[in-house]
Amino acid sequence: MSKINLFRFFVIAFASIFVWSCSDQSVDHSVIGQLKIKSISQPETNIFTSGQPTKDEFNSLAELGVKHVINLRPASEIDWDEAGHVESLGMKYYSIPVAGAAGITLENATLLKNTLNTIGDAPILVHCSSSNRVGALIALAAGAKDGADAEAAINEGKRWGLTDLESVVRDLLSGS
Repeated sequence: MSKINLFRFFVIAFASIFVWSCSDQSVDHSVIGQLKIKSISQPETNIFTSGQPTKDEFNSLAELGVKHVINLRPASEIDWDEAGHVESLGMKYYSIPVAGAAGITLENATLLKNTLNTIGDAPILVHCSSSNRVGALIALAAGAKDGADAEAAINEGKRWGLTDLESVVRDLLSGS
C-alpha cells in the first residue's frame, strides 16, 4: 500500500471512529418504550424513568444505547449486585438512596438534578421500584429549587412518574 493510500486509510478510519463515537449519544427511543420495564417513560430527550429493571432489561438498555443508570433504591431494597451488573455492561452507575417517603428531601432532589445536569445529553435511565420516587424528587426540585408553583411542580413530577407520593411533595412545598 502506498503512503498516500495508507494515509487515506487512517484518515477515513479516524473519521469513522469519530462519527461512531459521536453517534453514541443517540438511542432508539421507540424500542426502549416497547420494553416491558415497569412504568417506563421518557419525560425528556434521552432521559428514561422506570421501575426496577431486571438483569435482562439492563442488558437490553445497554444494547440500545443507554449510557448511565441512576438508581434511587437503597441497598436494603435490592437483593443482587445491580451496580456491578450495570457497570459490566459499560454503563456508568449512580446511587442516590431514597428510602421511601422519608427520603423525599430537598437534599436528594438537588442531588438528582445535579447528577442529571452533570451527565448532560447522554442517554440516562433513572429508576426506583415504580418511578414514584423519581417523580417526587423532580417535583420537589421544580417547586423548591426552580421556583415553579405547586401545581406546575406536581405536574412536572407526574411526567417523571410521581403517583402515591404527591401528598408528601405537596406538604414539603407548602412548608408543612
